[in-house]
Amino acid sequence: MASVLDKEMFNYFTRLNEAEKKSVVQMLKTFLKGRQPAPEPISIEQYNKELEEAMTDVKGGAVHSHEEVIKMAKSW
Repeated sequence: MASVLDKEMFNYFTRLNEAEKKSVVQMLKTFLKGRQPAPEPISIEQYNKELEEAMTDVKGGAVHSHEEVIKMAKSW
């Protein structure tokens, strides 16, 4: 079942001339092409492994202070 937005888009699209339709289709293709693919879900085993590795890093002192994180973020 089409949503209200889908129906509204269709209504406007059908009122465009051919050149406008081509332009809108090209714009939509550009939007879709620029999307980042959704990350692959990981297994619970992989999740737990990553947690264990992170905890090992923390226990080993591989951490950053809040101030360091702010400086790192500003340098991006």
